[in-house]
Amino acid sequence: MLEKQSNNEQLHAGIGMTSARTRDRLIDRLKQRGIQSSHVLETIRNTPRHLFIEEAMAHKAYEDTALPIGFDQTISQPYIVARMTELLIQAGPLRTVLEVGTGSGYQTAVLAQLVDRVFSVERIGALHQRAAAALQQAGLSNVNLRHTDGNTGWPTTMKFDGIMVTAASKSLPKSLTSQLAMNGRVVIPVEQEGEQALCLVRRTESGFTHELIEPVHFVPMLKGVID
Repeated sequence: MLEKQSNNEQLHAGIGMTSARTRDRLIDRLKQRGIQSSHVLETIRNTPRHLFIEEAMAHKAYEDTALPIGFDQTISQPYIVARMTELLIQAGPLRTVLEVGTGSGYQTAVLAQLVDRVFSVERIGALHQRAAAALQQAGLSNVNLRHTDGNTGWPTTMKFDGIMVTAASKSLPKSLTSQLAMNGRVVIPVEQEGEQALCLVRRTESGFTHELIEPVHFVPMLKGVID
């Protein structure tokens, strides 16, 4: 288990292609693409994305593009991270969020600065370990990480205010909807007839509502665990 951000200087660290000027250009790009939340934009600006990718790719860290992280996985482009985060938090502050697919840990880091606590699961052991190290280096520790099959969520009696899924699924697993609190939200890429779209799911007193947001491209959500 990690503790919450304790040193803002760590989050602003970076020289050259990871400098403040480079990050500012990224924020301008996100604004142009329609990201409106000042909280999300400022968090993206302050989050050290270069810590979550290989050093050889640090010069691309603040470009609005996905990058490979091994195991046929990618670190999502900043626009997608910002869009999914904005959708999740736009109804108000969240206490607990479940993230399915830790990956590099970058999306985890963004969420951890905007909600009280993040619970994140990852099926690939090496990525789980790398993400834990990167989050520690970034000074973020209000995060609980678990190496497990994301299809089962985070077995607990706790109900999450929000759930974010970072892999595409044909439908939202029932194991995840059962862990969503009343009035909670899920942001998930769904795949239908070979096409993917970002979907916002809301839990209401009368059931679940589904709203398709925009086309996306994510790796598929798979079952099982890789050590």
